[in-house]
Amino acid sequence: MRGAAGALAELAAVLDRVDDAGVDAACEDIAAAGRIMLHGCGREGLQMRGLAMRLHHLGLAVSMQGDMAAPPLGPGDLFLCSAGPGELATVSALMRVARDAGARVLLLTAEPAAPAAALADRVLTIPAQTMARDRAGGSTLPMGSLYEGAMFLVFELMILRLRERLGETAETMRARHTNME
Repeated sequence: MRGAAGALAELAAVLDRVDDAGVDAACEDIAAAGRIMLHGCGREGLQMRGLAMRLHHLGLAVSMQGDMAAPPLGPGDLFLCSAGPGELATVSALMRVARDAGARVLLLTAEPAAPAAALADRVLTIPAQTMARDRAGGSTLPMGSLYEGAMFLVFELMILRLRERLGETAETMRARHTNME
């Protein structure tokens, strides 16, 4: 099955394989954190920026690693990062910095057996094809887009769970949306 129907079927199959208890645990880590800093490389980083925006809409103290106004992390904080292919030198280095500062580390990946997973306090697996496993005859979507699309969907589902857990509403979230568009 190719085209839109094939892509949607592939995304649905990935979501069916995401561990629901793992998503809940990741939401617990986010809700319990003092500050939350996110990081991802390339297109994964774009998805992480979208999640950062939604976490801000929930009223959480959130930043993107590398932003000029990003605060330091320490005990009680969370470094939430993505390394879809399992091992990215930048992500692993930043995980070590966060751990050394006393922050917890939540890693999102399609490859939970990769060495970077050992640096994380928690690993949330998104079992989707990444660019590292982009082979002919694989996903309908090109170059790791299946992982990135699944990230977006998992993140939106996490936001719904967090909204309920934190007692937020669509209205309170909307009130935190920028007026500078």
